[in-house]
Amino acid sequence: MDRLSTKELLEYILFSIGLIEKRFSTILSSSYFLENEEGLEKLDAISMRLQTIGEALKNVMKNDSEILLSVAPKNYWRDIIKAREIISHHYVDIDAEIVYEICEEELSPLREYVMTALKELSSRNRHT
Repeated sequence: MDRLSTKELLEYILFSIGLIEKRFSTILSSSYFLENEEGLEKLDAISMRLQTIGEALKNVMKNDSEILLSVAPKNYWRDIIKAREIISHHYVDIDAEIVYEICEEELSPLREYVMTALKELSSRNRHT
């Protein structure tokens, strides 16, 4: 993933947010994730996408942190990257309620920040 450009990584994040929103659209509570096989599959699929969003942001932060810091504070991005670390290395500790809350509350602001970063990147590239 670290061979992709900043633009490609940001676009990938937007694509992943769209997939998560589609998968999450019928989920009404965190308990759904644990009720049946379909719920567990959605929890796994959503968690994987959250992990890859964190990985993409980790790469953007490493290669072009300026673009992210121009739209949100470092702690915001660090928290998302930290969530990726938890999903990657402590998957058995994944809390369905936390995944639910991320989907319910955090995806929309993240989408807005990433879209703003893409606009900033486009503007920056036009001026260079």
